[in-house]
Amino acid sequence: MKALTADFRPGTAVSTTVVPAMTLLTHLVYALAYLIAGISAGAALWALRPEADPLVAWLAGALVVLAGALVHDVVTRLERERKAARRLARLHDRVEELAHLLEQRFAPDPGAQPDGGVRYDAVMQEVKLLQSLVARLTERRAPRPPAASGERRPALSPSSATPSSATPSSATPSATAPAVPMDDAAVLEAVRDALKADRIDVYLQPIVSLPQRKHRFYEVFSRVRAADGQQIMPDRYLDIAEREGLIATIDNLQLVRCVQLIRETERRQHAIGFFANISAATLADAEFMRQFLNMMAQNHALVPKLVFELSQHDLRVGGAVTMGILSQLARLGFRFSMDQVTDLAIDLDRLLRHEFRCIKLDRALVLDPANAARIRELRHRCAAEGIDLIVEKIETENQLVEVLDTGFDFGQGYLFGEPRLSRKPE
Repeated sequence: MKALTADFRPGTAVSTTVVPAMTLLTHLVYALAYLIAGISAGAALWALRPEADPLVAWLAGALVVLAGALVHDVVTRLERERKAARRLARLHDRVEELAHLLEQRFAPDPGAQPDGGVRYDAVMQEVKLLQSLVARLTERRAPRPPAASGERRPALSPSSATPSSATPSSATPSATAPAVPMDDAAVLEAVRDALKADRIDVYLQPIVSLPQRKHRFYEVFSRVRAADGQQIMPDRYLDIAEREGLIATIDNLQLVRCVQLIRETERRQHAIGFFANISAATLADAEFMRQFLNMMAQNHALVPKLVFELSQHDLRVGGAVTMGILSQLARLGFRFSMDQVTDLAIDLDRLLRHEFRCIKLDRALVLDPANAARIRELRHRCAAEGIDLIVEKIETENQLVEVLDTGFDFGQGYLFGEPRLSRKPE
Protein backbone atom coordinates (compact mmCIF):
# COMPACT_ATOMS: atom_id res chain seq x y z
CA MET A 1 0.00 0.00 0.00
CA LYS A 2 2.91 2.39 0.55
CA ALA A 3 3.51 2.38 -3.16
CA LEU A 4 0.06 3.84 -3.78
CA THR A 5 1.23 7.15 -2.34
CA ALA A 6 4.56 7.18 -4.18
CA ASP A 7 3.35 9.75 -6.73
CA PHE A 8 2.90 12.31 -3.96
CA ARG A 9 6.35 12.02 -2.38
CA PRO A 10 8.81 14.88 -2.94
CA GLY A 11 11.23 12.58 -4.72
CA THR A 12 8.83 12.07 -7.60
CA ALA A 13 7.75 15.67 -8.07
CA VAL A 14 9.98 16.17 -11.13
CA SER A 15 8.43 13.32 -13.09
CA THR A 16 4.88 14.45 -12.37
CA THR A 17 5.63 17.91 -13.80
CA VAL A 18 7.81 16.95 -16.77
CA VAL A 19 5.60 14.24 -18.29
CA PRO A 20 2.57 16.47 -18.96
CA ALA A 21 4.83 19.10 -20.64
CA MET A 22 6.43 16.48 -22.88
CA THR A 23 3.01 15.08 -23.79
CA LEU A 24 1.71 18.52 -24.73
CA LEU A 25 4.79 19.18 -26.88
CA THR A 26 4.33 15.83 -28.64
CA HIS A 27 0.69 16.62 -29.42
CA LEU A 28 1.68 20.02 -30.83
CA VAL A 29 4.33 18.44 -33.05
CA TYR A 30 1.81 15.87 -34.36
CA ALA A 31 -0.80 18.54 -35.04
CA LEU A 32 1.73 20.74 -36.80
CA ALA A 33 2.84 17.76 -38.92
CA TYR A 34 -0.57 16.89 -40.33
CA LEU A 35 -1.41 20.57 -40.75
CA ILE A 36 1.71 21.08 -42.87
CA ALA A 37 0.94 17.85 -44.75
CA GLY A 38 -2.55 19.10 -45.59
CA ILE A 39 -1.32 22.49 -46.78
CA SER A 40 1.40 20.80 -48.83
CA ALA A 41 -1.09 18.37 -50.41
CA GLY A 42 -3.41 21.20 -51.39
CA ALA A 43 -0.58 23.31 -52.80
CA ALA A 44 0.87 20.36 -54.74
CA LEU A 45 -2.50 19.52 -56.30
CA TRP A 46 -3.00 23.15 -57.32
CA ALA A 47 0.51 23.27 -58.84
CA LEU A 48 0.02 20.00 -60.76
CA ARG A 49 -3.49 20.90 -61.96
CA PRO A 50 -3.57 24.70 -62.38
CA GLU A 51 -6.62 24.45 -64.61
CA ALA A 52 -8.66 22.77 -61.85
CA ASP A 53 -10.90 24.65 -59.44
CA PRO A 54 -8.78 25.91 -56.46
CA LEU A 55 -11.57 24.75 -54.14
CA VAL A 56 -10.76 21.13 -55.02
CA ALA A 57 -7.14 21.61 -53.90
CA TRP A 58 -8.24 23.15 -50.60
CA LEU A 59 -10.71 20.32 -50.01
CA ALA A 60 -7.98 17.76 -50.64
CA GLY A 61 -5.71 19.51 -48.13
CA ALA A 62 -8.54 19.62 -45.60
CA LEU A 63 -9.15 15.88 -46.01
CA VAL A 64 -5.46 15.21 -45.31
CA VAL A 65 -5.65 17.34 -42.15
CA LEU A 66 -8.85 15.57 -41.06
CA ALA A 67 -7.32 12.14 -41.63
CA GLY A 68 -4.26 13.12 -39.61
CA ALA A 69 -6.46 14.40 -36.76
CA LEU A 70 -8.43 11.13 -36.69
CA VAL A 71 -5.27 9.04 -36.58
CA HIS A 72 -3.91 11.30 -33.83
CA ASP A 73 -7.09 10.85 -31.78
CA VAL A 74 -7.03 7.05 -32.15
CA VAL A 75 -3.37 6.83 -31.12
CA THR A 76 -4.02 9.10 -28.12
CA ARG A 77 -6.96 6.99 -26.95
CA LEU A 78 -5.00 3.76 -27.27
CA GLU A 79 -2.13 5.24 -25.27
CA ARG A 80 -4.51 6.33 -22.49
CA GLU A 81 -6.04 2.85 -22.34
CA ARG A 82 -2.58 1.27 -22.09
CA LYS A 83 -1.62 3.63 -19.26
CA ALA A 84 -4.85 2.87 -17.39
CA ALA A 85 -4.28 -0.87 -17.80
CA ARG A 86 -0.73 -0.57 -16.47
CA ARG A 87 -1.87 1.45 -13.45
CA LEU A 88 -4.60 -1.09 -12.69
CA ALA A 89 -2.12 -3.94 -12.94
CA ARG A 90 0.31 -2.17 -10.58
CA LEU A 91 -2.49 -1.52 -8.09
CA HIS A 92 -3.54 -5.17 -8.23
CA ASP A 93 0.02 -6.30 -7.59
CA ARG A 94 0.37 -3.96 -4.61
CA VAL A 95 -2.88 -5.18 -3.06
CA GLU A 96 -1.71 -8.77 -3.59
CA GLU A 97 1.52 -7.98 -1.76
CA LEU A 98 -0.43 -6.46 1.12
CA ALA A 99 -2.70 -9.49 1.32
CA HIS A 100 0.29 -11.84 1.37
CA LEU A 101 1.93 -9.80 4.13
CA LEU A 102 -1.21 -9.81 6.27
CA GLU A 103 -1.78 -13.53 5.75
CA GLN A 104 1.70 -14.12 7.11
CA ARG A 105 0.93 -11.93 10.12
CA PHE A 106 -2.33 -13.76 10.71
CA ALA A 107 -0.46 -17.05 11.18
CA PRO A 108 -0.94 -18.12 14.80
CA ASP A 109 2.02 -18.09 17.12
CA PRO A 110 1.88 -21.26 19.34
CA GLY A 111 4.01 -19.63 22.04
CA ALA A 112 1.99 -16.43 22.26
CA GLN A 113 -0.58 -15.92 25.00
CA PRO A 114 -3.60 -13.64 24.53
CA ASP A 115 -3.24 -10.41 26.41
CA GLY A 116 -6.29 -8.14 26.47
CA GLY A 117 -4.35 -5.20 27.92
CA VAL A 118 -1.80 -5.25 25.12
CA ARG A 119 -4.50 -5.37 22.47
CA TYR A 120 -6.36 -2.49 24.09
CA ASP A 121 -3.18 -0.41 24.20
CA ALA A 122 -2.60 -1.16 20.52
CA VAL A 123 -6.02 0.21 19.61
CA MET A 124 -5.53 3.30 21.76
CA GLN A 125 -2.24 3.86 19.95
CA GLU A 126 -4.13 3.79 16.66
CA VAL A 127 -6.65 6.31 18.00
CA LYS A 128 -3.87 8.69 19.03
CA LEU A 129 -2.25 8.26 15.63
CA LEU A 130 -5.52 9.09 13.89
CA GLN A 131 -5.95 12.17 16.07
CA SER A 132 -2.49 13.39 15.09
CA LEU A 133 -3.27 12.75 11.41
CA VAL A 134 -6.49 14.71 11.76
CA ALA A 135 -4.63 17.61 13.39
CA ARG A 136 -2.10 17.72 10.54
CA LEU A 137 -4.86 17.46 7.96
CA THR A 138 -6.89 20.34 9.38
CA GLU A 139 -3.79 22.51 9.92
CA ARG A 140 -2.46 22.21 6.39
CA ARG A 141 -5.81 22.67 4.61
CA ALA A 142 -6.50 26.38 4.13
CA PRO A 143 -10.19 27.07 4.66
CA ARG A 144 -12.04 27.74 1.42
CA PRO A 145 -15.28 29.73 1.40
CA PRO A 146 -18.04 27.11 1.13
CA ALA A 147 -21.05 27.46 -1.11
CA ALA A 148 -23.53 29.99 0.19
CA SER A 149 -26.34 27.55 0.78
CA GLY A 150 -27.69 27.60 4.29
CA GLU A 151 -30.78 25.55 3.54
CA ARG A 152 -31.13 22.01 4.85
CA ARG A 153 -31.90 19.29 2.36
CA PRO A 154 -34.81 17.07 3.35
CA ALA A 155 -33.06 13.87 2.33
CA LEU A 156 -29.84 12.50 0.93
CA SER A 157 -29.55 11.42 -2.65
CA PRO A 158 -27.54 8.26 -3.37
CA SER A 159 -25.15 10.17 -5.57
CA SER A 160 -24.24 12.77 -2.99
CA ALA A 161 -24.27 10.76 0.23
CA THR A 162 -21.25 8.81 1.30
CA PRO A 163 -22.28 5.67 3.08
CA SER A 164 -19.89 6.26 5.94
CA SER A 165 -22.19 8.71 7.68
CA ALA A 166 -25.54 7.88 6.17
CA THR A 167 -28.53 8.87 8.22
CA PRO A 168 -29.65 5.93 10.36
CA SER A 169 -32.63 4.08 9.01
CA SER A 170 -35.87 5.43 10.33
CA ALA A 171 -34.15 8.52 11.68
CA THR A 172 -36.49 11.40 12.39
CA PRO A 173 -34.74 14.69 11.53
CA SER A 174 -37.09 16.80 13.58
CA ALA A 175 -36.25 14.88 16.73
CA THR A 176 -32.62 15.94 16.76
CA ALA A 177 -32.56 19.04 14.55
CA PRO A 178 -30.49 21.89 15.96
CA ALA A 179 -32.39 24.77 17.50
CA VAL A 180 -30.33 27.41 15.70
CA PRO A 181 -29.69 26.85 11.96
CA MET A 182 -26.01 26.87 10.94
CA ASP A 183 -24.76 28.08 7.60
CA ASP A 184 -22.24 26.04 5.59
CA ALA A 185 -19.23 27.96 6.92
CA ALA A 186 -20.27 27.28 10.52
CA VAL A 187 -20.91 23.60 9.78
CA LEU A 188 -17.49 23.21 8.17
CA GLU A 189 -15.77 24.86 11.13
CA ALA A 190 -17.73 22.65 13.54
CA VAL A 191 -16.70 19.50 11.63
CA ARG A 192 -13.03 20.50 11.62
CA ASP A 193 -13.12 21.34 15.33
CA ALA A 194 -14.95 18.08 16.14
CA LEU A 195 -12.31 16.06 14.28
CA LYS A 196 -9.51 17.73 16.21
CA ALA A 197 -11.27 17.26 19.57
CA ASP A 198 -12.56 13.71 18.84
CA ARG A 199 -16.22 14.76 19.01
CA ILE A 200 -17.39 12.40 16.25
CA ASP A 201 -19.99 10.48 18.24
CA VAL A 202 -20.83 6.89 17.36
CA TYR A 203 -24.44 5.72 17.50
CA LEU A 204 -25.70 2.13 17.37
CA GLN A 205 -29.00 0.86 16.00
CA PRO A 206 -30.02 -2.80 16.34
CA ILE A 207 -30.70 -5.19 13.49
CA VAL A 208 -33.04 -7.94 14.68
CA SER A 209 -34.09 -11.38 13.56
CA LEU A 210 -37.75 -11.77 12.62
CA PRO A 211 -40.20 -12.56 14.05
CA GLN A 212 -38.29 -13.10 17.35
CA ARG A 213 -36.92 -9.51 17.41
CA LYS A 214 -33.66 -10.75 18.89
CA HIS A 215 -30.68 -8.42 18.43
CA ARG A 216 -28.27 -9.99 15.94
CA PHE A 217 -26.23 -7.00 14.77
CA TYR A 218 -25.73 -3.31 15.40
CA GLU A 219 -25.25 -0.74 12.67
CA VAL A 220 -22.72 1.99 13.44
CA PHE A 221 -23.48 5.62 12.54
CA SER A 222 -21.50 8.80 13.13
CA ARG A 223 -22.74 12.25 14.12
CA VAL A 224 -20.79 15.46 14.64
CA ARG A 225 -21.06 17.20 18.01
CA ALA A 226 -20.28 20.92 18.08
CA ALA A 227 -18.38 22.55 20.95
CA ASP A 228 -21.63 23.77 22.52
CA GLY A 229 -23.06 20.23 22.50
CA GLN A 230 -25.29 20.78 19.48
CA GLN A 231 -25.59 17.74 17.22
CA ILE A 232 -25.06 18.16 13.49
CA MET A 233 -26.92 15.48 11.57
CA PRO A 234 -25.38 13.68 8.57
CA ASP A 235 -27.79 15.22 6.06
CA ARG A 236 -26.35 18.61 7.04
CA TYR A 237 -22.61 17.98 7.04
CA LEU A 238 -22.10 15.15 4.52
CA ASP A 239 -21.82 17.22 1.35
CA ILE A 240 -19.68 19.86 3.05
CA ALA A 241 -17.30 17.30 4.56
CA GLU A 242 -17.02 15.48 1.23
CA ARG A 243 -16.27 18.72 -0.61
CA GLU A 244 -13.52 19.58 1.87
CA GLY A 245 -11.94 16.10 1.82
CA LEU A 246 -12.90 15.21 5.42
CA ILE A 247 -15.18 12.21 4.79
CA ALA A 248 -12.34 9.67 4.83
CA THR A 249 -11.14 11.03 8.20
CA ILE A 250 -14.63 10.66 9.69
CA ASP A 251 -14.75 7.10 8.33
CA ASN A 252 -11.36 6.35 9.85
CA LEU A 253 -12.38 7.44 13.33
CA GLN A 254 -15.64 5.51 13.03
CA LEU A 255 -13.88 2.29 12.01
CA VAL A 256 -11.41 2.46 14.88
CA ARG A 257 -14.28 3.06 17.31
CA CYS A 258 -16.13 0.13 15.77
CA VAL A 259 -13.17 -2.18 16.46
CA GLN A 260 -13.17 -1.01 20.07
CA LEU A 261 -16.88 -1.85 20.32
CA ILE A 262 -16.28 -5.32 18.91
CA ARG A 263 -13.52 -5.92 21.41
CA GLU A 264 -15.82 -4.79 24.24
CA THR A 265 -18.48 -7.32 23.20
CA GLU A 266 -15.78 -9.99 23.03
CA ARG A 267 -14.78 -9.21 26.60
CA ARG A 268 -18.41 -9.53 27.69
CA GLN A 269 -18.82 -12.70 25.58
CA HIS A 270 -21.67 -11.26 23.52
CA ALA A 271 -22.16 -13.02 20.18
CA ILE A 272 -23.11 -9.99 18.08
CA GLY A 273 -21.74 -8.35 14.94
CA PHE A 274 -21.42 -4.80 13.70
CA PHE A 275 -22.20 -3.18 10.35
CA ALA A 276 -19.79 -0.33 9.58
CA ASN A 277 -20.30 1.89 6.55
CA ILE A 278 -17.20 2.39 4.40
CA SER A 279 -16.92 4.81 1.51
CA ALA A 280 -14.90 4.85 -1.68
CA ALA A 281 -12.85 7.67 -0.13
CA THR A 282 -11.82 5.40 2.74
CA LEU A 283 -10.91 2.52 0.43
CA ALA A 284 -8.72 4.94 -1.53
CA ASP A 285 -6.98 6.15 1.65
CA ALA A 286 -3.93 3.90 1.32
CA GLU A 287 -2.20 5.05 4.51
CA PHE A 288 -5.22 4.52 6.73
CA MET A 289 -6.10 1.14 5.17
CA ARG A 290 -2.54 -0.02 5.81
CA GLN A 291 -2.76 1.02 9.48
CA PHE A 292 -6.26 -0.40 9.89
CA LEU A 293 -5.36 -3.77 8.40
CA ASN A 294 -2.21 -3.95 10.51
CA MET A 295 -4.39 -3.36 13.56
CA MET A 296 -6.83 -6.08 12.49
CA ALA A 297 -3.89 -8.42 11.89
CA GLN A 298 -3.24 -8.26 15.63
CA ASN A 299 -6.91 -8.98 16.32
CA HIS A 300 -7.85 -11.51 13.65
CA ALA A 301 -10.58 -13.03 15.82
CA LEU A 302 -12.55 -9.78 15.49
CA VAL A 303 -12.65 -9.84 11.67
CA PRO A 304 -15.73 -12.12 11.30
CA LYS A 305 -17.77 -9.78 13.52
CA LEU A 306 -17.21 -6.72 11.29
CA VAL A 307 -19.33 -6.29 8.15
CA PHE A 308 -18.39 -3.46 5.79
CA GLU A 309 -21.38 -1.75 4.19
CA LEU A 310 -21.25 -0.04 0.78
CA SER A 311 -24.00 1.65 -1.20
CA GLN A 312 -25.27 0.28 -4.49
CA HIS A 313 -24.20 3.54 -6.15
CA ASP A 314 -20.59 3.28 -4.90
CA LEU A 315 -20.34 -0.32 -6.05
CA ARG A 316 -21.50 0.61 -9.54
CA VAL A 317 -19.25 3.62 -10.03
CA GLY A 318 -16.25 2.15 -8.18
CA GLY A 319 -15.35 -0.14 -11.07
CA ALA A 320 -12.64 -2.78 -11.16
CA VAL A 321 -10.32 -0.99 -8.72
CA THR A 322 -12.89 -0.90 -5.89
CA MET A 323 -13.96 -4.50 -6.50
CA GLY A 324 -10.30 -5.58 -6.58
CA ILE A 325 -9.67 -4.05 -3.15
CA LEU A 326 -12.83 -5.69 -1.81
CA SER A 327 -11.65 -9.05 -3.15
CA GLN A 328 -8.39 -8.76 -1.22
CA LEU A 329 -10.26 -7.76 1.95
CA ALA A 330 -12.54 -10.76 1.47
CA ARG A 331 -9.49 -13.03 1.31
CA LEU A 332 -8.56 -11.78 4.77
CA GLY A 333 -11.96 -12.81 6.14
CA PHE A 334 -14.00 -9.61 5.85
CA ARG A 335 -17.62 -9.73 4.71
CA PHE A 336 -19.73 -7.05 3.05
CA SER A 337 -23.27 -5.72 2.81
CA MET A 338 -24.93 -3.56 0.14
CA ASP A 339 -27.34 -0.82 1.17
CA GLN A 340 -29.11 2.21 -0.35
CA VAL A 341 -30.58 -0.07 -3.02
CA THR A 342 -32.63 1.80 -5.62
CA ASP A 343 -32.51 -0.73 -8.47
CA LEU A 344 -33.68 -4.32 -7.92
CA ALA A 345 -31.70 -5.53 -10.94
CA ILE A 346 -28.95 -6.84 -8.66
CA ASP A 347 -26.07 -8.96 -9.97
CA LEU A 348 -26.01 -11.57 -7.20
CA ASP A 349 -23.23 -13.60 -8.83
CA ARG A 350 -20.94 -10.57 -8.72
CA LEU A 351 -21.81 -9.92 -5.06
CA LEU A 352 -21.15 -13.54 -4.12
CA ARG A 353 -17.73 -13.47 -5.78
CA HIS A 354 -16.77 -10.60 -3.47
CA GLU A 355 -18.23 -12.06 -0.24
CA PHE A 356 -21.33 -9.88 0.00
CA ARG A 357 -23.49 -11.73 2.52
CA CYS A 358 -26.21 -9.13 3.22
CA ILE A 359 -28.42 -6.79 1.21
CA LYS A 360 -30.46 -4.02 2.81
CA LEU A 361 -33.76 -3.00 1.25
CA ASP A 362 -35.94 -0.02 2.09
CA ARG A 363 -39.35 -0.98 3.48
CA ALA A 364 -41.12 1.21 0.89
CA LEU A 365 -39.27 -0.61 -1.89
CA VAL A 366 -40.20 -4.02 -0.46
CA LEU A 367 -43.89 -3.23 0.06
CA ASP A 368 -44.42 -1.48 -3.29
CA PRO A 369 -46.95 -3.68 -5.18
CA ALA A 370 -45.16 -2.90 -8.44
CA ASN A 371 -42.04 -4.66 -7.12
CA ALA A 372 -43.79 -7.73 -5.69
CA ALA A 373 -42.66 -10.19 -8.35
CA ARG A 374 -39.04 -8.99 -8.39
CA ILE A 375 -38.87 -8.95 -4.57
CA ARG A 376 -40.18 -12.52 -4.43
CA GLU A 377 -37.64 -13.66 -7.01
CA LEU A 378 -34.80 -11.84 -5.22
CA ARG A 379 -35.76 -13.35 -1.85
CA HIS A 380 -35.83 -16.90 -3.21
CA ARG A 381 -32.50 -16.47 -4.99
CA CYS A 382 -30.83 -14.93 -1.93
CA ALA A 383 -32.14 -17.73 0.30
CA ALA A 384 -30.63 -20.29 -2.08
CA GLU A 385 -27.27 -18.47 -2.21
CA GLY A 386 -26.98 -17.77 1.54
CA ILE A 387 -27.42 -13.99 1.33
CA ASP A 388 -29.41 -12.36 4.15
CA LEU A 389 -31.96 -9.69 3.25
CA ILE A 390 -32.57 -6.93 5.81
CA VAL A 391 -35.61 -4.64 5.59
CA GLU A 392 -34.90 -1.09 6.84
CA LYS A 393 -37.12 1.69 8.18
CA ILE A 394 -39.74 -0.44 9.92
CA GLU A 395 -41.59 2.09 12.08
CA THR A 396 -44.87 0.53 13.21
CA GLU A 397 -46.40 -2.82 14.10
CA ASN A 398 -48.58 -2.71 10.98
CA GLN A 399 -45.52 -2.25 8.80
CA LEU A 400 -43.87 -5.18 10.55
CA VAL A 401 -46.88 -7.41 9.84
CA GLU A 402 -46.68 -6.51 6.15
CA VAL A 403 -42.95 -7.27 6.07
CA LEU A 404 -43.44 -10.60 7.83
CA ASP A 405 -46.04 -11.55 5.22
CA THR A 406 -43.32 -11.22 2.56
CA GLY A 407 -41.09 -13.71 4.42
CA PHE A 408 -38.04 -11.62 5.36
CA ASP A 409 -35.86 -12.77 8.27
CA PHE A 410 -34.17 -9.53 9.44
CA GLY A 411 -35.43 -6.03 10.15
CA GLN A 412 -34.17 -2.63 11.25
CA GLY A 413 -35.97 0.52 12.29
CA TYR A 414 -37.32 2.64 15.13
CA LEU A 415 -39.79 -0.10 16.04
CA PHE A 416 -36.88 -2.24 17.27
CA GLY A 417 -34.78 0.56 18.70
CA GLU A 418 -33.60 4.04 17.80
CA PRO A 419 -29.89 4.84 17.33
CA ARG A 420 -28.29 5.30 20.75
CA LEU A 421 -24.98 6.87 21.68
CA SER A 422 -22.29 4.27 22.37
CA ARG A 423 -20.05 4.63 25.38
CA LYS A 424 -16.41 5.40 24.62
CA PRO A 425 -13.79 3.04 26.05
CA GLU A 426 -12.21 4.46 29.18
